[in-house]
Amino acid sequence: MSHNPVRPWRNIDRRESRRIMVGNVPVGGGAPISVQTMTNTITTDVKGTLDQIIRAAEAGADIVRVSVPDEASAKAMKEICRESPVPIVADIHFHYKRGIEAAEAGAACLRINPGNIGDEKRVAEVIKAAKDHNCSIRIGVNAGSLEKHLLEKYGEPCPDAMVESGMDHIKILQDHDFHEFKISVKASDVFMAAAAYQMLAEQTDAPIHLGITEAGGLMSGTIKSAIGMGNLLWMGIGDTLRVSLSADPVEEVKVGYEILKGLGLRHRGVNIISCPSCARQGFDVIKTVEALEKRLEHIKTPMSLSIIGCVVNGPGEALMTDVGFTGGGAGSGMVYLAGKASHKMSNAQMIDHIVEEVEKRAEAIEDGKVEAQAAE
Repeated sequence: MSHNPVRPWRNIDRRESRRIMVGNVPVGGGAPISVQTMTNTITTDVKGTLDQIIRAAEAGADIVRVSVPDEASAKAMKEICRESPVPIVADIHFHYKRGIEAAEAGAACLRINPGNIGDEKRVAEVIKAAKDHNCSIRIGVNAGSLEKHLLEKYGEPCPDAMVESGMDHIKILQDHDFHEFKISVKASDVFMAAAAYQMLAEQTDAPIHLGITEAGGLMSGTIKSAIGMGNLLWMGIGDTLRVSLSADPVEEVKVGYEILKGLGLRHRGVNIISCPSCARQGFDVIKTVEALEKRLEHIKTPMSLSIIGCVVNGPGEALMTDVGFTGGGAGSGMVYLAGKASHKMSNAQMIDHIVEEVEKRAEAIEDGKVEAQAAE
């Protein structure tokens, strides 16, 4: 994030890290924080898996992870990797040979779990495959699957055990002269994950993959992820992220972007600023926002839209947005363009009109005729 001399309280100093490549996506080294998700289809259902990958990519996913639990899935990866519009990470557990097969099939990155991938000899074979096929590797430590000797040493999953696991595997990769790796230390416990990530950030310059694992359903998982990852990102920690939800992977992508947009770290699509509504509202704010969220999903241009029910805060919020609408009286409200009051519009026609104005503004921004407002 660039430093803002006018509003220094918005500045985030990102942790310095090495840059690696996951396919054509840079991770670390000051690159934009990439958003990931994971398919939940059966991998051997190539069509279903690719359809889900494409939907996730259209929603903004930069990278998609696919589970490779068996040999048949590894064979399916060849077509999946070839046809995917974004780099594919092969998720490998227990069977190190699946990692070798996935690398041969065209995976851009191999996710290996120190707690179940096997001894150093097996890891060495995965490293060789990654080198031979230009793959990066993610060391994916998880509190729920730590090595037995670490659980015996620490008595239970804890940040120290997670970081020790990760650093042990970093050493293995480095001893084999492999440096194209990133690392994660995930836990479902927000406190444990945050503490582990802070500790990890001080011990390595490797790019860090953020996540609160097994966070829960759409609502609860979003909240836990926003608390955990949001605080870490605010500290400057994190180079790529995945929001883990028991929901459609597209929802994971949306939540990931919303977390980044909320911190001003990355922008994509329309950032809607809206009031919770009250008795002063001049129109139905909640239904209007719900309709606009759906109608504006196709807009990829970073821009801002304020939808405020009355004149208490409406004009002030509109000053900082590309397009705005503030409720008034007699069934109409004021439309704001580029922070300035422009014209009145009836509530009945307001949604269609706002969509039209947002589309025009997005086109002008893309053509370089105007800059997006600075609202975040």
